[in-house]
Amino acid sequence: MINPVAVYVLWLREMKRLLRARSRMVGTLAMPLFFLAFLGMGFGRMSIPGLDGIDYVTFLVPGIVGMTMLFTSMFAGISVLWDREFGFLKEIMVAPVSRISIVLGRIAGGATSSVLQGILILVISTVAGFRISGAAALLLSVLIMLLTSAAFIGLGLIFASRMRDIHGFSMIINFVIFPLFFLSGALFPLENLPTWIRFLSYLDPLTYGVDGLRGSLAGFSSFPITLNLGVLLIFSLAMLFLGAYSFERSESV
Repeated sequence: MINPVAVYVLWLREMKRLLRARSRMVGTLAMPLFFLAFLGMGFGRMSIPGLDGIDYVTFLVPGIVGMTMLFTSMFAGISVLWDREFGFLKEIMVAPVSRISIVLGRIAGGATSSVLQGILILVISTVAGFRISGAAALLLSVLIMLLTSAAFIGLGLIFASRMRDIHGFSMIINFVIFPLFFLSGALFPLENLPTWIRFLSYLDPLTYGVDGLRGSLAGFSSFPITLNLGVLLIFSLAMLFLGAYSFERSESV
């Protein structure tokens, strides 16, 4: 049974932490902005094979937004380890609320933070010449960002609930996120990859997040928007229930 009050309290806690540690947002925005600035300037005039009339900045920006969702969402799990270290997680786990409520609260807080950063990236990218096709496109992109972020926050929480060492968590997460990022087609068209690597890309949930963002923001995509939304929704729900199960089996209490 989902407890809305518990979800709201955990969401509010994450929002207060974000507002009180603005340097964290600045730090997480630094790498996407470096990618956008240097790749955008270096390949800005390059044409995209198979996409006539699409400049590289238009192709790149949705990929950078997807990268922001992946990195910030996966590393949201580190807050679980800090909470375990300082005893806050134990207090949550003994509270009379369902594990799904706990996971939902953390996902809601982390997803809100990630989407805010994604919107900031979009605003900054307009300086580089990126143009959003309209208000409806922006709203659809926010929905895709929410689903993408929720999915990878859930995955990060699954790893965090099984680990105790913060440094070990960071190493494992880096080992996971970089293959997901490079296989997603965020920086280059999937059609340019060898067939066997392209097959691995189709198994990567971030592929559908990036492709959905391109379809909503730039008007072109490799898959139908409905397919992208469907895959992200299924993966998000799977990560939600697996995250709740992992918390149930956690030895934190």
